[in-house]
Amino acid sequence: MAKQSLARFRAVARSKGYRPGEKPRGRSPLSAAERDAPGVHARDPQTVSSTMSSLFRDRGWVQEISVGGVVGRWRDVVGDQIADHCTPETFADGVLVVRTDSTAWAQQLKMLAPQLVRRMAEDVGEGVVVDVRVLGPAGPGFGKGKRAVRGRGPRDTWG
Repeated sequence: MAKQSLARFRAVARSKGYRPGEKPRGRSPLSAAERDAPGVHARDPQTVSSTMSSLFRDRGWVQEISVGGVVGRWRDVVGDQIADHCTPETFADGVLVVRTDSTAWAQQLKMLAPQLVRRMAEDVGEGVVVDVRVLGPAGPGFGKGKRAVRGRGPRDTWG
């Protein structure tokens, strides 16, 4: 019975093109050097950085991510003295908005804006940051608090 089963399996193998004693044929015969080389096959493990780079490139996030890196390293990019008195707020359409803690620093940073754009171009690439918009400190409003007034409030001084 075993001989009959073996003969039947050999007949099926011959009908499919297999010959006894041959190595099985693979999907894509690779040499040993090609098999051992990293990154040859799509199913090979990839590094996290290459995977994230392709994700950012596919989604179109490269500029936002690079500017986000500059914002994260703000103190290293602009220096300690400027970083003590101003912080980046937003980045959209090539415009970086920076808030300062005093009007004097706002004026100083407005004069330094072209140099800051040049420094950003060195760090993240040309044309990513086109303009730096500087905002002064946000003062307190009269809308809430113990001195809040109904109506037009402190602006209504004439009759």
